[in-house]
Order: sequence, then C-alpha cells, then structure tokens
Amino acid sequence: MGTVRSAGLAESINATLADLLEQDPRLLLLGEDIGRLGGVFRVTRGLHERFGEDRVRDSLLAESTIVGQAVGMAMSGLVPVCEIQFDGFVFPAVNQLVTQAARIGHRWNGQVNPSLVVRIPTGSGFRSVEHHGESNEALFAHFPGISVACPSTGEDADQILRYAVTLGSPVVMYEPIRLYWRRDTPTRDPEPASSPTAARIVRRGTDLTIATFGAITHEVLEAAHALAPDVDVEVIDLRWVAPLDMDTVLASVARTGRLLIVHEATKDVGIGAEIAASVAEHGFHTLRAPVRRLAPDRRIHPPADFEMDYLIGVQEIKDEVLVMTK
Repeated sequence: MGTVRSAGLAESINATLADLLEQDPRLLLLGEDIGRLGGVFRVTRGLHERFGEDRVRDSLLAESTIVGQAVGMAMSGLVPVCEIQFDGFVFPAVNQLVTQAARIGHRWNGQVNPSLVVRIPTGSGFRSVEHHGESNEALFAHFPGISVACPSTGEDADQILRYAVTLGSPVVMYEPIRLYWRRDTPTRDPEPASSPTAARIVRRGTDLTIATFGAITHEVLEAAHALAPDVDVEVIDLRWVAPLDMDTVLASVARTGRLLIVHEATKDVGIGAEIAASVAEHGFHTLRAPVRRLAPDRRIHPPADFEMDYLIGVQEIKDEVLVMTK
C-alpha cells in the first residue's frame, strides 16, 4: 500500500489514482474533462500528461455512456474508475449501474466479476447552483450488488479506492466537494477500522453516540469537542453506507445508551432511517432515550444564497445533543 497523505481530499485521491495507475496496467480513468483539464475540481490534474490519453480518457458529455463503457471494460478484464462531475448529473447512468453493473456477477453465476468504481463529487456548502449540491447516496445504497462509500478524509479515500478496485463488483464513492481542499480538520482519535468496509470510531465518549458520514463528520466532531467535558460524545464515521457496519454502531450504543444520526441528505427514507430501524430491532434494550435523526427536511436544495439555512451546522448538532442528554 502506498503512503497515506494527510492532505486535502482532492490531493489524496489524485496521489492514490496515480499510484494505482502505476501499479496496475489494467486500470484506467474516464470522465468528462478529466484528461487535459484535470477534472472540474482538478482531482485528476497531471494524470493525463503522466499516463497518456489511453489511460486517462476524456469522455462525451453523457453520463450513461461513461458508465456503459466502464461496464464493458470491466467485463473485459479492465479496471475502470469513472468520474461523474456532480451527483446531480448521475441519474442518466442509473440504468447502467443498477440494471447492468450491479447484476452482472449474479447473472453470470460468478463467472464474471467486474471491478468498477464510479467517483461522484457530492454535497453542498460551496455556494452550489441547482443540480450541483445534492446528496443522493441512499439511492444506490438501496440496490443489492452496489457498494457505496462516503469518505470524510483523504486517508479514508485512499483506503476505499484501493479496496474498491479489487472488489469484483461496482463501488460508488461519494466525495464531499467542500472537503476537496480543506485542511483545517478537527482532531480525530487514531483508531483503525477493523476491516476495509468497517466504520471508524473517530472520538470516544460515554454519554451519547453520533453516527455520521461524509463532509458533515467534521461539523459533528467540532460540536462534540465544543460540548466537552459537560457532554462526552462518541462519534462514528461510517465511511460506507452500503454495506452498513451496524456492529460498530450497536456496540457503541450499548456503551452510551443514546444515538443521534446526522447526515447531509434529506431525512426522509435516508441512511439515518435505516440505522434507526436497525438499532430499534437489535439494540432497543440498550437505549436510555429514543433514537433521533438530524438532517435537512425533504425539500429541493435551495439557491446558493440560502444553502447555509438548509445545511445542518455545528449549533444545530450541539442543540440536539443537549436535548437528548437532559
């Protein structure tokens, strides 16, 4: 495994992709403007010049063809890593991912095991316009055959990518846009994950568990540090939402007796609802208070001037924790 870099998310992903391209001649990248431009967020900057246009391919402005090509490449033994410019533009490729990529291994009785990664910039908080600030990870998490990862650090993005290209089934990796160049991140406990798809406990606590993922993990940690020592909050960064590491969540809730789930996507029928239902089924006897979810209401993402009123912030997290621990 290559060196893990404590850098911004974009820089870490760029370094990991370069290392993977160097190590595996089967691996290639494709997406809109990822070659000569280096991607709309410059995540693939320099890779086209270093590895050439056959390995770093500019695609048509058509997401369905990006993933469609990748499915065929993966079935032929290549390892394609696609980039979709924004999560709001992935919907033309849903058919290719859900009806083809997710089912091929099962359809061929395991004789074909295509490794395929789809990278998707996601989330808000950077004055995004319509179709550029959504968080739709629950869509793909619903479908069997697709794994869904949501890293909140460059280290986790590195580990996820290295695992994803070996999995033999499609992986969708959501990359929080507002973390691409962020370096001032809250302190985390250096506890390793127990497996490639396991959650990571990034702050130990005794009074309440917060389960979260993606960019908002940083706001959760900031709130947890601000509440100490009056309230001792344990924070779980899920890292993957399909599969969900419920063992780590249930073990934490058994210690703290309380669970708050925080995510950036709308609350209705989201990842938080699935976690809450699983805890109700398997950990109800350990709870000292009802499970609560903190997420935006079900509404269209607002224009840039109003996005901060839509997103969950540090103060909202602190207020919710205080209500739950009274």
